[in-house]
Amino acid sequence: MPDQPISFEHALQTDIERLAEEIKSQREKPDMKSATEKELVKEAIRAFPQLEKKPPAAPVPPPPAAGTNPQSPLPGYAQNAPAEVKLEIEYLLSVALQEGLGKALSEAQKSPYFVQDALHDALAGRLYPELQKRGIVK
Repeated sequence: MPDQPISFEHALQTDIERLAEEIKSQREKPDMKSATEKELVKEAIRAFPQLEKKPPAAPVPPPPAAGTNPQSPLPGYAQNAPAEVKLEIEYLLSVALQEGLGKALSEAQKSPYFVQDALHDALAGRLYPELQKRGIVK
């Protein structure tokens, strides 16, 4: 077995394609006309579980990101969260990498809104560069 993990982008190829469709859909909504590209990605990630089943409760807007630690996959505002919260977010990121966005976002619905928002922001941060490379976002 190779020691190198499968790249995040490769493991989520199908999810990225579905996310691209959702970003396009978000871009067409009147209330998203002035949204930044990164906001479109976050909203598409929030809508991702809805593509598979009934929509969950309305999402809570994420707090603005503070300074971030470049080694951490967590958004800046989650850097000072309790250790168990950070571990839960990191676990959900791992699930997204290994089993796909749908599985991770489904599991995240059992978590507090802070964890869900941090997961959405962390995923958006990880996916945004790949979406830019593919010309899906600017």
